[in-house]
Amino acid sequence: MPSPLRNPAFARLWGAGLFAETAEWMLQVALPLHIFALTGSPAATAATMVAGVLPAVALSPVAGVLADRWNRRRLLAAVCAGQALVAVPLVFAGRELPLVYLVMALQSGLAALFEPARGALVPALAGPEETTAANGAIGVGTCVARLGGSAAGGVLLGIAGLGAVVAAYAGALAAAIAVLLPRFAEPRPARHAPALRAWLDGFTEIRRDVRLRLVVAMTALMSVGQGMFVVLFVLFVSGPLGRGEAETGLLRGVQAIGGLAAGLVLTLRRAAPARLLSWGTVAFGLTAAVIWNAPALTTAFGVYIGLFIAIGVPVVVLGAGLLSVVQEVSSPGTTGRVLATGFAVQALAQVAGMLGAGTLVGLFGLTALLNFQAGLNLVAGLLGVVWLVRRPATVEPCPSSTPPATSTSPTTGTRR
Repeated sequence: MPSPLRNPAFARLWGAGLFAETAEWMLQVALPLHIFALTGSPAATAATMVAGVLPAVALSPVAGVLADRWNRRRLLAAVCAGQALVAVPLVFAGRELPLVYLVMALQSGLAALFEPARGALVPALAGPEETTAANGAIGVGTCVARLGGSAAGGVLLGIAGLGAVVAAYAGALAAAIAVLLPRFAEPRPARHAPALRAWLDGFTEIRRDVRLRLVVAMTALMSVGQGMFVVLFVLFVSGPLGRGEAETGLLRGVQAIGGLAAGLVLTLRRAAPARLLSWGTVAFGLTAAVIWNAPALTTAFGVYIGLFIAIGVPVVVLGAGLLSVVQEVSSPGTTGRVLATGFAVQALAQVAGMLGAGTLVGLFGLTALLNFQAGLNLVAGLLGVVWLVRRPATVEPCPSSTPPATSTSPTTGTRR
């Protein structure tokens, strides 16, 4: 099957996402490390991450409507420009934590506009027969961005400070804007529905299809675990492993190596989206459990480099499967709103995980919470295996509503 990157319009979307996500990973790694170095407090680190998530919840209705009603290319370029602008105060933040929280909130609000627009553009540009392959290619770009951005965020922070991170962040976003500026053909978004009605249509789409509801439930469980991870990971590296900033960035980045291999395979082979999502999540939970319990046997850093490379494989597999299921099941005119609703659920669940991890780590201990995080992902994957893969007949669209023209069983893989 030909790579979707041969499509010039999709290739440009892919390139813009690569630069934008590289920038995002720089801040994702650098800011928690910066706050933890200033305060030494897991709770303060968690508060930083919460400030970077909550605006995504508040703006998800706006994000979904804009993604389905505005020119998506222009929207993506505007988001990147806004993110570069609002990051400037970090250069002068110093020890002013409220300013860091404010910048994180603004960044999160803008980022909430990016993902639904890109997700809605993927099937429109790549074509219905290559959506899973296109999502695999997006996963490859995410892995490259993670590898470069995570390493750059940790290394630049340790060597030159937060100002250098901000400068590199702005440069990567400028590159994304440059890729997006020339026009490419995309379907004209629908504009006829009032804004409030358009937003509610996204909820209606999720409510009418059991598959979408299952995906939202799985996303919630995984996102609680992800929220716990972003707080506890810094403690895991600095505690049981006894490492510092550069090693933290390196471990976050090397996951991309395994993800690159998985993403490249997905671009060349068709696979059933429900299987990718479900079994990928199971594999992720099992691999995470191995990582968190490995310090009882060894703290050799090379072992963890290998384990974090390995966990990158299921991350890309489940991510491509999740996007493909949503893009396949939802109606083309509501994909942006469905994705935005899913991202809002994801953000709320991450907040719960962050606050829980920051509050409970002193009570239950680091290892116990990390194992709970792995268990949440395992439960989410098993839900998918049982209800999306093993029992496809039980997750057909509700008979009271007419299914969209693009709806097919996600377990067959016939459209992807």
